[in-house]
Amino acid sequence: MTKSTENPLARLDRLPVWPFSYGLIALLGLGYFFSFFDITNIAYGLPVISKQFHVSTGASAEAVSTSLFGYIFGALILSMISDRFGRRLSLTVGVVLYTLGSLATAFSPSVGWLVGWRFVVGMGIGTMIAQVTTYLGELAPAALRGRLTGLANIFSFAGLGVVPFAAMWLVPNYSWGWRALLFLGALGGFIIFFAGRLLIESPRWLALHGRMDEVEKIVSEAEDRVRRRIGTHALPPVQPMVMEHKGSNFPLLELLKPPYLGRVLLLLVIWLFYYTGDYAFLSLAPTFLVDKGYSLASSISFLAVTGIAFVVAAIVVYWIGDKVERKVANLVWGILMMLSLLWIGYFPSPMVIMVGGFLATFSLSTFCITNYALTAEHFPTSARSSGVAIADGLGHLGGALAPFVGLWAYKTGGFSLGFGIMGFVMIVPILLLPFTVRATRRTLTSVTEVPEVSSNLQPYA
Repeated sequence: MTKSTENPLARLDRLPVWPFSYGLIALLGLGYFFSFFDITNIAYGLPVISKQFHVSTGASAEAVSTSLFGYIFGALILSMISDRFGRRLSLTVGVVLYTLGSLATAFSPSVGWLVGWRFVVGMGIGTMIAQVTTYLGELAPAALRGRLTGLANIFSFAGLGVVPFAAMWLVPNYSWGWRALLFLGALGGFIIFFAGRLLIESPRWLALHGRMDEVEKIVSEAEDRVRRRIGTHALPPVQPMVMEHKGSNFPLLELLKPPYLGRVLLLLVIWLFYYTGDYAFLSLAPTFLVDKGYSLASSISFLAVTGIAFVVAAIVVYWIGDKVERKVANLVWGILMMLSLLWIGYFPSPMVIMVGGFLATFSLSTFCITNYALTAEHFPTSARSSGVAIADGLGHLGGALAPFVGLWAYKTGGFSLGFGIMGFVMIVPILLLPFTVRATRRTLTSVTEVPEVSSNLQPYA
């Protein structure tokens, strides 16, 4: 890499406000909203689905694990396409996948069709989460990446928070309620598909592929838009920025070489253990609470109330996302998540369950949002999408293991260890976070520049 004052991306990184259409932010937010809505909506329909299709709950529950494997597969395959052929294409394909999958699952004539199409839904969800994370990080000026990730996730976690309320209205009251719940996910796809003209290609991806005329046009329009918004012709001075090399035509080859292989493994382990605790809490908490003596209605109400913490968390990340170093913030969120879950497990009472549940949901959400941004910042533009997909996508294997780990702990040590294990697994991410890079308010190229890697991978370097 060579230093250059002529790099138009340096002009983009110095801009003090969001330099593109606000409609684009809304579009990405909607993509996140419906992706996250589709993650959990199937779970609320399983009791009715098993009865209507005359199968066991376990057989219908295969739709949940199938969508998780679809998530991993979609994130990996479409992210390699993204790094090779552009972010805009992969975002569009992701929308098409989860829209078609949601429609097909809503009209499934049998549980076999339901399970198969949930794999397609999972592919779309995995693609959208990996691509929005990558795309937004590449569009945002250096000083705004954290805040804008938080802003987009206000939509995403609102999608998670809405599901229990929609389910309480539809599923118990109508025989077709579960189908309507699944169909709602497809509506978002239609909205995004018809508003897709707002999507622009990532200027960083364009620059990497030598399409500098297009980069110049995007950056010049962005500068003009910022001048109109802040009411001045004077913009901050341009700082010299490194020019990234294109790397291999096959993105995975970039990630199998030092220094990025170490980063992939580091982040994969962090995500793996985080998702084990996260999915165990979100999927098993109602079961443990019912066994503790609470009614099913009370348990769902508990989830609905604590679901408010999803949106609160995204707002907090939006507020402090670029004020506090991301790996330091995530260390705080990880410790809070661990302590909250241990508090519930070992000192259960109605008050502790409600307050601790809110804090656990809040902290697991702030950790997740911040880690999305932090993960994308570890990789070069040539393989950023693939790096995010491998670390976050394969990290979801922890989510697949979560029910087994949680149930084993519950059978071994009862309610205390059942909740306790959800907190104990966070010890690993807490210990590894100091070895991630410092990237807050820094340009992406300065973070991923190879000569700096040795200093970046020291604890709190």
